[in-house]
Parts: sequence; C-alpha cells; structure tokens
Amino acid sequence: MIFFTADTHFNDSYCIELFKRPFSGVEQMDETIIRNWNSCVNDNDEVYILGDFAFTGNSLEPEILLKKLNGRKYLIRGNHDHFLDDKNFNIKNFEWVKDYYVLEYETKKFVLFHYPIFMWDGYFDGTAIHLYGHVHNMLGNKKEQERLNILGKKAMNVGVDMNNFFPVSIEKIIQETE
Repeated sequence: MIFFTADTHFNDSYCIELFKRPFSGVEQMDETIIRNWNSCVNDNDEVYILGDFAFTGNSLEPEILLKKLNGRKYLIRGNHDHFLDDKNFNIKNFEWVKDYYVLEYETKKFVLFHYPIFMWDGYFDGTAIHLYGHVHNMLGNKKEQERLNILGKKAMNVGVDMNNFFPVSIEKIIQETE
C-alpha cells in the first residue's frame, strides 16, 4: 500500500499554537501522529512525506522518530527540514530525498511537491493528481481557501492538519479526486 502525508512537524511546539492543533504539548502531538501512522502503515508499505517532517536542531531526533514509524519512507524536502543539512544525519533513513517527484501508479501520475502549485505535469489532460502540504489547515481562512480552490479537484492537501493526523492512502486520494 502507498500512503502520503505532510507537515508532521515532529518536535515543533510552535505549530500546536499556530495551526490550532488539539494537543497539550509536543509529546502528545508526536505520540498521536506516530500511533495514527502505525495504525494504518505496515513495514512493507511506502510512505511519501511531502515535507516538514521534523523541526529540530538535533540530527538524532529525526532518526529516532523515523525508527518508530512503520513503512519505507520517502521525503520531499520541505522548508523546515533543516535536519537534512546536518552532516551527522544519516540520509539513508529515507529511501530517497527529493525536491519534486512524479509517482506513476496504474494509469495515473501523482505530482509530489511540498508547496501547492498552479499547474503540473498532466494538469491539462487530467492524468495527474497534485499532492502537496505546506498550507496546513488554511481552509478556515476564506481568502486562502479561494486561492487553493483554483487548484481544482485534481489537487489534494495531504498534510496531517487536514487528515485527522493520519497518512492518506493512495486509494482514498484516487476516490476523492475522481
């Protein structure tokens, strides 16, 4: 099975307040996201993380978190993934790290990028679905909602704030973007 997620922001207390996450602190948030992740992802599953995995100055913390999470993990670099620049971080904790990726699955393409983009490969012929994060739960903001609506039905925010802090399966994405 293939899953997608974004904006977990492990170890980031500021995001609890900023995005109105329903947690009393970082420990509760991290434990909930780990539990939710592992409740649906098995060791043989693939998980594409579309950026902002962890907010930390210590390269060991993301490694510890990654070992707690089921599945083979792929990372699309986000604007807060500074731990990747630490020479002590073992990049092999991920299958790969990229800025942008097109995943081909059955007859569809999935364009993976941390940021929402206006047009993507396969946009005009409807063969591609754009998956993104970065904007968290901006749907409560009317102005931001109008901006995101322009992306259309073939784009989906896979961030944890929009998905009850769970990864999203490829089957659910296909169903919701049909």
